[in-house]
Amino acid sequence: MNPRKIAASYEDVTIGIFGSHSAKEVGMAAKAWGFKTVIVVQRGRDKLYTKYNRHLYDEVIMVEKFKDMLNREIQEKLLELNTIFIPNRSFAVYVGYDGIEKEFEVPIYGNRFMLRAEERNHPKNQYYLLEKAGLRYPKEFKSPEEIDRLVIVKVQQAKNPLERAFFYAVSPEDYYEQAERLLKEGVIDEEGLKKARIEEYVLGARFNANFHSYALKDVFGNFDFVGFSDRRQVNLQGFLNLPAKDQLKINVPVKNEEIGHFGVTMRESKQQEVYEAAEKFIEACKAEFPPGIIGMFGLQGAMAYSPEDETKLEFVIFDVSFRVPGDPAIGSTSPEMRNLTLKHGVKIEDPLDLTMMEIKKAMELKRMEEIVT
Repeated sequence: MNPRKIAASYEDVTIGIFGSHSAKEVGMAAKAWGFKTVIVVQRGRDKLYTKYNRHLYDEVIMVEKFKDMLNREIQEKLLELNTIFIPNRSFAVYVGYDGIEKEFEVPIYGNRFMLRAEERNHPKNQYYLLEKAGLRYPKEFKSPEEIDRLVIVKVQQAKNPLERAFFYAVSPEDYYEQAERLLKEGVIDEEGLKKARIEEYVLGARFNANFHSYALKDVFGNFDFVGFSDRRQVNLQGFLNLPAKDQLKINVPVKNEEIGHFGVTMRESKQQEVYEAAEKFIEACKAEFPPGIIGMFGLQGAMAYSPEDETKLEFVIFDVSFRVPGDPAIGSTSPEMRNLTLKHGVKIEDPLDLTMMEIKKAMELKRMEEIVT
């Protein structure tokens, strides 16, 4: 079956939601725009949606394991409801890229083939795309022996596929000492360490720059900037709350498990560079993964001094997301919501309103096949 042809046949639409990560945010936006909703939840981790926020979901599909949504009966139910599915990070991790690309026949708002690019071991990963776009990203060290400055080692947590257990090192000896300790403590495993990326630590102010790229560019334009944010992480945040002399007394591994976000702003004189980065990245993605980015994406980086000119600040990108960022703080903290309301002539209160706006317009214009894969 062809998801684009399926979407083109829909007379109405139900918004499909994965019961984790950003399900509340998607549910709120969908209901605010008058859509019916269906959520897929896993038994035992469903109460946030099935009990406390049940009003956001017209239909609930309970599965024993998230990967069960690839089962024929679950997909048939979603198709009967005329579902357009909104992907998030949990969907990609728990269902799996092969299943999403080859088995999941429900139309997905966005480019299902780009979800895999978030993985650092994929040939056409985010760094490949950043290189194609001509954007600066941190220098990579191919082996610990090359370390000659402060680096961050991005390694997957052993027991949590969604999160990473980053650690920092200043020399090969420092790297091996910390890696050995984390292995012994079970925080990471050998397989994760082999796949880890070692890159220079960028000394700068962090910004998650969040955007929405349109499929219907003749209607809405190329993309919209929706706002900046930053992360709160466990247990890193606890360390940072302590004076440096007290941090040195604690002999426990630092983890970077994302637990929340907060809104930030950037001075206007530097914002043009961030817009231009998004524009270049969208073009590179369109060339490498046609039809390119559809929907929300994030360029996560820092504003830091250029190594060539210490008086010049530049945006260095160290992570990319190709789907809903799972950051509901953007809507309530970003001044861009008011800007987008003025641009589009409708009330925009959350970045996912732009997703719903494009789906609704595609329905009106009978161009549903253009916004899904």
